Amino acid sequence: MLDQRSQSAGSGTATGMIIKIAVLAVVTALAVWAALPLIRAEAWWALAVEAAVVAIVFHLYLQRRKIPPKYLLPGTLLLIAFQIIPVIMTIGTSFSNYGDGHRVGKDQAIEAIVAAGVQQTPGGTTYLLAAGESASGELTLLLTDTSDGSTWAGTEEGLTELPGAETDETGRITGAEDYSVWDLAELNERQDELTALAVPTGENTGIRVQGLSAFEGASTRSYDESCDCITDSATGTVWHADDEAGVFLTEDGQEALVGWRVNIGLDNYARVLTDPDIRGPFLGVFVWNLVFAAGSVLLTFAVGLGSAMALNRPGMRGTKAYRAVLILPYAMPAFAMILVWAQMFNRDFGLVNDLLGLDVNWFGDAWAARAMALLTNTWLGFPYMFLISLGALQALPADSLEAAKIDGAGGVTAFRKITLPLLLVALTPLLISSFAFNFNNFNAIELLTGGGPFRAGDDAGGTDLLITYAFRQAFGSASSDYGFASAISVFIFIIVATISAVMFRSTRKQEDVYS
Repeated sequence: MLDQRSQSAGSGTATGMIIKIAVLAVVTALAVWAALPLIRAEAWWALAVEAAVVAIVFHLYLQRRKIPPKYLLPGTLLLIAFQIIPVIMTIGTSFSNYGDGHRVGKDQAIEAIVAAGVQQTPGGTTYLLAAGESASGELTLLLTDTSDGSTWAGTEEGLTELPGAETDETGRITGAEDYSVWDLAELNERQDELTALAVPTGENTGIRVQGLSAFEGASTRSYDESCDCITDSATGTVWHADDEAGVFLTEDGQEALVGWRVNIGLDNYARVLTDPDIRGPFLGVFVWNLVFAAGSVLLTFAVGLGSAMALNRPGMRGTKAYRAVLILPYAMPAFAMILVWAQMFNRDFGLVNDLLGLDVNWFGDAWAARAMALLTNTWLGFPYMFLISLGALQALPADSLEAAKIDGAGGVTAFRKITLPLLLVALTPLLISSFAFNFNNFNAIELLTGGGPFRAGDDAGGTDLLITYAFRQAFGSASSDYGFASAISVFIFIIVATISAVMFRSTRKQEDVYS
């Protein structure tokens, strides 16, 4: 018996050691893989943090004791990586002017402005031009060197080689990993954007677009460090640096082509509160956001609870079939169902107008669009409320309801005085989480209405939530402003956290009353 136990313990120890070695080997491989780009980017602080994390992992998992930290460490690292760090980065971005025209550092901005003055020189390199966008949405020139056939990607940050790009019989790039390539029609339509893009290749050289080709030449512009200014010798224009705003300006206030990223303090937050062109739309979006979130919770809870009470009857026939039908919307992909509902509300051939004999422009009128959004979200959300309400109803103490009946309480009175308060004690945390989810329900609005309808000159639509408004500021408009969008995201976080804290506090008081 002792020998068997010793063999089992030894086998278990050997198995555990093999698993431990395998896990640490994977950690080491991932650390090396992550360290190489950090070294290339000279991100020494990030490299130091990575080394510290790896050291902590090895220290904990090479110990025989300290069992609890071994289980807590993976979750803690994932929490930091996917929750805390993104929040910190968002807050940091909200204090900057990061966005179109302010994506790079000052040195890169100088190179781009100088490159914008490039004039073709005899013998300069020429390229076949394609264009498109990177995975991050950055405008990119996709170039094929006519002399040797090499392929390159050019942005306002500079020129980088693009090995493995697909080309047609002429050598023009037709496909590249991590890039969406425009067709010739779109290339022609967006010539103005491409012509404005300057790709620096050296101190006074760069690449400019000319029709369906591009060339490398010398610039008529030069940077003078003593005056911190850029001078164009061909036109005599002089741009002086404004380090607070992150731009180069002429004497009459004209900005140069490219600025750089700087810390602007609370300016993005101040814009929301003080700029009348932003404050009005923002407050309108905020009010509708509250109505949408609260209305979605109330409507889905009312329909779900009503359905649960109707089916919570002992001996009722067909309850399984009814329940299966009621949870069907919950089982379908939400994004697909939203697109189906969008077609059902079509003014001309939609099912809703045809069945009800209406002629409502659901997508053209703000109030109609809001009603449509609430109705669609109710249909999508009530099965969840039905499931949790049915479970809570079946868990209610039967003696309380029986005592109410003995005291002569009718159905409505028993529901209002006993059933609903007891349900709310159990379900309020879930209702709060549902409110937080609907407050940031990006898919329901973006896929159904796109935030519209929009009035002329307005940046915010009639059904925009703060999250869709922030998304449009960052990615959906002609000029992206990540700093301002990040400030709106911080506002969203503060609002949801405050409302949730107040609701949870009231929930604790409610639990004290009914406990």
